[in-house]
Amino acid sequence: MPLMIVGTVPYENFPLTYSGCSFKDGRLNLGRESIPVLRGTPALLAAACIASEVLGLEKPRALVAGDIGLGDGSRQVYAHIVKYLPECNEQIIVFHYLQPDVDWHNRILIKIEELDRRPILVADAGYMYVAKMSGFAASYDLFTPDVGEMAFLADESAPHPFYTRGFLLQEDDGVPELIRRAYEHENAARYLLVKGKTDIVASVNGIVADISEPCVENMEPIGGTGDSLTGIVAALICCGRSVPESAALGAKTNRIVGHVANPTPAWSIADLLSCLPQALRDVL
Repeated sequence: MPLMIVGTVPYENFPLTYSGCSFKDGRLNLGRESIPVLRGTPALLAAACIASEVLGLEKPRALVAGDIGLGDGSRQVYAHIVKYLPECNEQIIVFHYLQPDVDWHNRILIKIEELDRRPILVADAGYMYVAKMSGFAASYDLFTPDVGEMAFLADESAPHPFYTRGFLLQEDDGVPELIRRAYEHENAARYLLVKGKTDIVASVNGIVADISEPCVENMEPIGGTGDSLTGIVAALICCGRSVPESAALGAKTNRIVGHVANPTPAWSIADLLSCLPQALRDVL
């Protein structure tokens, strides 16, 4: 199952790039470009590259551009994917950090619905926001929110995460209620992987799995661990596992990475990813 990951990187002059990718010595290689892996879409791509290699899959393809928050790179990516989709042969598309734009989102979704074979759709970060804002969250197969993002999905009246109602910002023990509210108002994908102290896989029918062990507290301050989890899950889906099984296995794997690594809070996500091959093999 070919895998494409769509997002942005935090570099102003990074060109629009559609290419295969690889991860080596803490750096992500995209075509002629090479960047450090700190967090965000690069962390997701690096984890997907490593997991794909362990699973014997093709390396994922990346569609990215540089964007430092002005939206210019996001618009380049939006325009390219709308143009490219009629020729799309990827069976899984993961959308990540893109500046939310409902009009562009809807144009992409229309193109996807016109395809003879609809790909599996995964959304995280900014693209999860715009999917909910558009009113078409239910068109996606998997969202991977953290608890704060889950509060936004659960707030049927919030047009943007900035306006999420304060009473919804609960601790992890309030997540089941947030999940229920999100599905009640059709603001969730077919499956959810809610990342937190306990990772929860859920559907409209309720909680499918919860993963809380091992708990490695030193992973909490390391940026990018949620992004890497989405990359691991995407690779597992790509090798033919179901979405909920992949979400649960990915959550377990991400925790085992921390257990194997035994990191300090000073570690980077790139340091942790060196332990991903062993962790994934252990889990499988």
